[in-house]
Amino acid sequence: MNGKMTAAVLYGKEDIKIERVPIPRVGHGEVLVKVQVALTCGTDLKVYQRGYHARMIVPPALFGHELAGVIEEVGSGVRGFKKGMRVVALNSAPCQMCFYCSKHQENLCEDLLFNNGAYAEYIRIPRRIVETNMLAVPPDVSYEEAAMVEPLACVLRGLHETRVEIGDTVTVIGGGPIGLMFVQVAKAIGCNVISVVKRDSQVAAAKRMGAHEVVQITQVKDPVEAVRMLSPDKRGGDVVIEAVGRPEAWEWAIDMVRKGGTVNFFGGCASGTKVQLDTNRLHYSEVTLKATFHHTPETVRKAFGLIAEKKIRSTDYITGEAPLSRLQHVLRHMLNRNGDIKTAIIPGH
Repeated sequence: MNGKMTAAVLYGKEDIKIERVPIPRVGHGEVLVKVQVALTCGTDLKVYQRGYHARMIVPPALFGHELAGVIEEVGSGVRGFKKGMRVVALNSAPCQMCFYCSKHQENLCEDLLFNNGAYAEYIRIPRRIVETNMLAVPPDVSYEEAAMVEPLACVLRGLHETRVEIGDTVTVIGGGPIGLMFVQVAKAIGCNVISVVKRDSQVAAAKRMGAHEVVQITQVKDPVEAVRMLSPDKRGGDVVIEAVGRPEAWEWAIDMVRKGGTVNFFGGCASGTKVQLDTNRLHYSEVTLKATFHHTPETVRKAFGLIAEKKIRSTDYITGEAPLSRLQHVLRHMLNRNGDIKTAIIPGH
């Protein structure tokens, strides 16, 4: 395909232009997908705010990474996919050959290939993603549902690595899409969930997702104390997940967990950030600190299974839709934290 398409181009901090750019050319092993829906997410919001992403993007660049669509064109040598198929293509794929891939830590792959450009009419999917992390979408799964695979895969990996068990008290700090997804999945596994949020709209959303208790930080003097009071015997949570990406929340997480419990630092703070840890508490309370980043091909498939089985519903997260021309407005709106969880951006309109 030759010709031009409409796409969002990130130029720097809070600087997006909707432009006509060439439709990407498809090489060997690659496919071109006509984007049916691209979802906004917290990472894209951070990229928009900061004007870059340490691992994924250097402006000027196409951006956006949660998408589903229809194959428009198939390059030579592609097996298993053809024009007209509905697909979800993930935002990365590991090399499957390096040290980390051999250790089943594909998310840490030395050559993790990222792909951005979902906020556009078309996106080129590189060969490695086609082979490793692109999935056919069954007819009864909507594009909106399919596009939820990426964040859900990250959340499933986070819970798995944190060794969450049925009956655990899990505290989730953060009421954005990822925090809410942690709440919903932890509840589904059979955990008691305490949700720590900031805004009124997030209180309602956390309860809707199944949080047993909600602590709104603007309504309590000390969020740490509030969480401990709500935990069994005031011990603190068995597991605390930080899904905000702010140093003070990382510090709270350590103070909210019980002796012998586990903290997962899931939210990425701005680069160069440092936190202070209470060494006595860590040592004498045998606290385990973990951080999980990204997803693996295995968790991608698990997430897709949950979505296909309608265990996780996109309608719980997608609070509106907008045409591509409104993307800048939508992101600005999200910076004001207005209660929208995710917006479905529809490029063809």
